Amino acid sequence: MKIPLGAARRLAHDLLAGAGLAEERAETTARAITLADAWGIGSHGLFRLPYYLDRMAAGGHPPDAELKTRADTGPLVFLEGGGGLGHWQVAAAAETAVERSGRYGVAAVAVGDSGHCGALGVYALEIARAGRLGLVFSNGPAALPPWGGDRALLSTSPIAAGIPLSPRPAVVDLALSTVARGKVGAKAKAGETLPEGWALDRAGRPTTDPREALAGMLAPLGGAKGYALAFMVEALTGGLVGPHLSRDVADPFAAGDRGRPQRIAHLVLALDPSLGDPEDGGAAARDRLADLADQVTAAGGRVPGTGRSAPDELGDDDEIEVDAAVLDDLRARAASRGDGGPPVPEGDDREQKGSA
Repeated sequence: MKIPLGAARRLAHDLLAGAGLAEERAETTARAITLADAWGIGSHGLFRLPYYLDRMAAGGHPPDAELKTRADTGPLVFLEGGGGLGHWQVAAAAETAVERSGRYGVAAVAVGDSGHCGALGVYALEIARAGRLGLVFSNGPAALPPWGGDRALLSTSPIAAGIPLSPRPAVVDLALSTVARGKVGAKAKAGETLPEGWALDRAGRPTTDPREALAGMLAPLGGAKGYALAFMVEALTGGLVGPHLSRDVADPFAAGDRGRPQRIAHLVLALDPSLGDPEDGGAAARDRLADLADQVTAAGGRVPGTGRSAPDELGDDDEIEVDAAVLDDLRARAASRGDGGPPVPEGDDREQKGSA
């Protein structure tokens, strides 16, 4: 089903604010959620909102959680999120990383004891739009086995990078599993089967049942190499930042885990292109980055993520695709608060297409 982006964003904002999230934080979170839908990443968009709301109500994501500074050396900042939703916390970390990298050339901002933050590319894009190179890492519930292992120990280990280019930054945003776990969750909710090769059940057998996959394991992207990268991400997040390794992170899709804080770890890095060219303000580095993009295009390739619109490039009337069952759920929640939710154009009910 297609609905206007502005209406979807207002619905998400109102539900989050109604659940106790402060106004500005609700707006930041709603923008990140609906931007994922606008990018076609439905697994990290409004599909996730009912789970966030249920966890907020049960205490798994305290709506009054605050970001507290645990350590600050200038270029290195360590924040703790009190188990709150990750979207507004990682957005704040990205903003701090941009500011500190302008002062020191490079900055790393860690957010420990946080929650799921949606699509990491949302934050990498904002760093790149500020003229910096950005890297964002996160962990989550265990979904990947070690290479040759028989139990899930690592998360899907998402990574994102933002590279400043004109007219649009390049954005790399991917999970190190064959598929994002949220997409498996979306398939489970829709009652659909999985393609072969995506997942394993608890016994390590291949499965196309998304519910068996959620209780089991996902295949690493690229085999042993993908596992090695996932191990690196886990070391940078759960290991370095903490407080939980992925094996201890609460599963957002498990009803029994709703009241248990996830205690996810995020790491945000920003680098100023002028770091190596202080005399010309980074012009040489920017020229080389532009040349790289031109070479890719001239070779018939596509620069990653340049088709993704920034929030200010999208209008309220632009439409996003949302699963009808998800929208019905959200509208029912809004109606219970006396808000009927966003208007849905008549005659545009259709099955949601697959998302990245």
